Amino acid sequence: MPANAEPARAAHNGAPLDDHDYVALAAFRHALRRFLGFSEAAAAAAGLTGQHYQALLVVRANPPSRQMTINELARQLLIKHNSAVGLVDRLVDQGLMLRKVAADDRRKVELRLTAKGMRLLDRLADRHRAELEQSGPQLRQLLQQLAQAMDRV
Repeated sequence: MPANAEPARAAHNGAPLDDHDYVALAAFRHALRRFLGFSEAAAAAAGLTGQHYQALLVVRANPPSRQMTINELARQLLIKHNSAVGLVDRLVDQGLMLRKVAADDRRKVELRLTAKGMRLLDRLADRHRAELEQSGPQLRQLLQQLAQAMDRV
């Protein structure tokens, strides 16, 4: 065992995890990976990477009252700024996203979806919603099991 490794403990009171907790965690992780695998395949079928789809989704979900910048996109996607720049470059090249100089600060660039980007995202999001209608009940059940496990400790 590595020097800095400790036995698994529940975060709030140090009680050890039991076999049921591990089963619930593993099942939840598996369900999430299955959904993410579906998402990657759906994006690929539309000619995108999973990260392209996530970027389109983040930009679309951003409230109009708030600027979506490359820094914010990087933060939302948990990637580095330079990776977000390259991602935006590819989406702009595909005609799915636009860069627009911010009205309030000309040093900033706002990100917006093009009409083509919106249509593609609509199709992909609809497929994701249908998949969640199928997998959602299982994910909910697994989350309930995890919540019950946390309540026991």
